[in-house]
Amino acid sequence: MKLTRCSIVVFSLLGLPIINLPAAEPKPVPVAEKKPVFNEYHGTKVEDDYQWLENDTDPAVKAWSDAENKETRAYLDNLSSHATIEQQLKDWYAKTSPSYSSIVARPGMLFAMKFQPPKQQPMLVKLTSANDLKSEKVLVDPNQIDSKGTTAIDWFEPSLNGTKVAVSLSKGGSEDGTLHFYDVVTGKELGDTIAHVQYPTAGGSAAWNATGTGIYYTRFPRKGDRPDEDLNFYQQVYFHKLGTPDSADTYAIGKDFPRIAEIKLEASQDGRHILASVANGDGGDFAHYLLGPDGAWKQITKFSDQVKLARLGRDNALYLLSRADAPRGKVLRLLLDNPELSKAVEIVPASEAVVEQFEPSANALYVVDLLGGPSQVRRFGLDGKEGKTIPVPPVSDVQEIVAPEDGSLLFRDVSYTEPAAWFEVKPGQLAPEKTALVSTSPVSLSDIEVTREFAPSKDGTKVPLNILRRKGTQLDGNNPTLLYGYGGYGISMSPGFDFTRRLWFDRGGVYVVANIRGGGEFGEEWHKAGNLTKKQNVFDDFAAAAQYLIEKKYTNSSKLALMGGSNGGLLMGALITQHPDLMRSVVSAVGIYDMLRVELAPNGAFNVTEFGTVKNEDQFKALYAYSPYHHVTDGTKYPAILMMTGANDGRVAPYHSRKMTARLQAANKSDYPILLRTSTSAGHGIGTALSERIKQQADIYSFLFAQLGMKPAK
Repeated sequence: MKLTRCSIVVFSLLGLPIINLPAAEPKPVPVAEKKPVFNEYHGTKVEDDYQWLENDTDPAVKAWSDAENKETRAYLDNLSSHATIEQQLKDWYAKTSPSYSSIVARPGMLFAMKFQPPKQQPMLVKLTSANDLKSEKVLVDPNQIDSKGTTAIDWFEPSLNGTKVAVSLSKGGSEDGTLHFYDVVTGKELGDTIAHVQYPTAGGSAAWNATGTGIYYTRFPRKGDRPDEDLNFYQQVYFHKLGTPDSADTYAIGKDFPRIAEIKLEASQDGRHILASVANGDGGDFAHYLLGPDGAWKQITKFSDQVKLARLGRDNALYLLSRADAPRGKVLRLLLDNPELSKAVEIVPASEAVVEQFEPSANALYVVDLLGGPSQVRRFGLDGKEGKTIPVPPVSDVQEIVAPEDGSLLFRDVSYTEPAAWFEVKPGQLAPEKTALVSTSPVSLSDIEVTREFAPSKDGTKVPLNILRRKGTQLDGNNPTLLYGYGGYGISMSPGFDFTRRLWFDRGGVYVVANIRGGGEFGEEWHKAGNLTKKQNVFDDFAAAAQYLIEKKYTNSSKLALMGGSNGGLLMGALITQHPDLMRSVVSAVGIYDMLRVELAPNGAFNVTEFGTVKNEDQFKALYAYSPYHHVTDGTKYPAILMMTGANDGRVAPYHSRKMTARLQAANKSDYPILLRTSTSAGHGIGTALSERIKQQADIYSFLFAQLGMKPAK
């Protein structure tokens, strides 16, 4: 399954109980040569001094990037706490318990991704139940396939009877996946492989036929099918019969889909139907197509119908999440005998809760709602009647939900202070019980309190803030505080556990997650209020959150740090250029900064439905008005900034970080460092080896501790 667009990159915070000496003075940074070019948009000429840094293959670009990395390493490695932080991270990860995610149920068995540090990558395992760890069998272990830890599982799909499994594997964080097939009983690879079924632009997916003899899968064009610049676009669906070469695979559907189509496939339990959910880029609009027993594909919904999610039930019905006249969502049921959208029946009406996902089982429909960030779970009959709430831990996030054949329910829940655990609701019951699939932490966060407050934004909108701090922390305006945000694609910042925050708190730190517009915490209206020409609302919300924390004496500007990644990196860029005096330090990872040229990169074209395009004059004006790269001002005193990127990033081109760093370094008049860190073995963050993740975290924490003057508690 494809992860989020321009996916969320969340970094932990930690500190260490060691002596923190003064930060090393940064050495002079390599100066990027200015080579002005002019681009014209709707009569407006825009100068770009660093467009040459976009060329990944230019030796001069590599030389400059390598020099930046060298200076960054010299600075970070000389920080007094760096080596100890990295070792502490290694020790902690070595003590963490396994964690299980991405569970898929098949008759009498469960498939799951298992991450077991200190192994570098998660592996695919099979169990007979969530309470029988002794039954666990490793099916595919990337750590055995690649001793360097750079091969990762993108996604997997078991056959309907669970005897075979298809697995997409990619290397170096590239997310360029090749499909492999394995026998579940023997664990042996079957031999068939299909290249380029998965890529960061549109992700990838697969669904087996009823007999397990073949599979429908997403396929990008082969070289020669289309021009080279289109080889990561125009995703379609093909069918592969096991035991035959992929050159014999047959086309199924997709030639009429948009250039930026993103396809997710699902098979009905009996294999008689295949559902293709097609996203129109990253803006949140979907169309749905159904393959029936007659072998014909039928379009069920259009992009304009505002159906955001569809799932095949076990009762010859299709369940739909509609936001038409219901921005927080309602659930419809449509019989497959005559699948016309006009015949769909509303079974779960809209309410104050935002419907996020649902799972139809043999005799019930389970609905996961968002309540501004935290989750709730409701159970209905398949007709939507007899709705009841299933109790879940308070202020937590239900990340996954699975309905096995036995009529039970499994869901994965996590909170800010408790690690993830899988719960089971047995047939006919409402009370969840923890299963054996429970994560434990090497440290406790039991002394951390979580409060929820609201900051008034520029236009009066109330923005929720989730504030984590040690109980008894005094609001004296002097607490080191980290504010995290994202604000895009309808992605919600829900509760999540990170044991490495333990030592951040031990140094007196406060950690805050802002539920700003652009996310999905309050439904489609909340998302649409922060995309396209309304993106400035996102930045205003985040600035208001920072100002609120200062006004309420949580912190002050000299003790405030901001952090975000990917779309959250754009957020960081906007705050750096619009409010450079508001914070002391910024960590910005795999970010987007040049909003006028972002759509020229492959995945940037998929972002047009979220950000807009320079081809549209109104959208160009909005993009140009906030584009961080174009609003760096010479002579400004900028905060300390750590920019991070991955050389293999297929979601956000690394040149964004290069250009933004060069521009900031040339303009900056403060004494604070502006550093660029490029990982040569990683991409956007997905599939990154644990050892590299630990190095990244050690760099982040060392940097923040030094800049905010954070010392261990006495």
